Amino acid sequence: MRFTVAVCLSVVLLTSLAMSQNKYTGVKFCAACHKSGKGGTAYAVWQKTAHAKAFETLKSAKAKQVAKERGLKTAPHESVECLRCHVADGGTGENIEKTYKMEEGVSCEVCHGAASGYKVLHSKPNSLEKAKAAGLIEGDMTGKSCEKCHNAESPSHKEFKFKEMWAKIEHSGKEKK
Repeated sequence: MRFTVAVCLSVVLLTSLAMSQNKYTGVKFCAACHKSGKGGTAYAVWQKTAHAKAFETLKSAKAKQVAKERGLKTAPHESVECLRCHVADGGTGENIEKTYKMEEGVSCEVCHGAASGYKVLHSKPNSLEKAKAAGLIEGDMTGKSCEKCHNAESPSHKEFKFKEMWAKIEHSGKEKK
């Protein structure tokens, strides 16, 4: 009985530790499996979306104009107010590994959670289920996670229609060929 309790406590402790230390790794880790084949084509789909170019849009003349109108003192690609929705971890650099690059924009980890903990589980049997159970993979099919950025606070906000927007970024492996 003591052994079972000890094992359970160890699993809970290790899961909590993994979650507290989970860091953003960058798209290259996701791309390794999700470019094609068994891992699906999510990376290739992402590359064609506005999310992949989200950081670059902050360097545009339009973004500079919006920043000026909003009274920002720094360039949009350096402003926390803009970075919070245009890059993983809001550009704070507090929860990232050296492999992560802000230039990746709104990458896999913005919607699905920081991947360092998951990449450790990735090659194990039932890794997806284990990662979800450990809280290492986020994302939902309701649009609530999208609304963290796609909301009235955004200077380019339009009514957010999840089903319509999801069709543009569909990457479940069932996307249209």
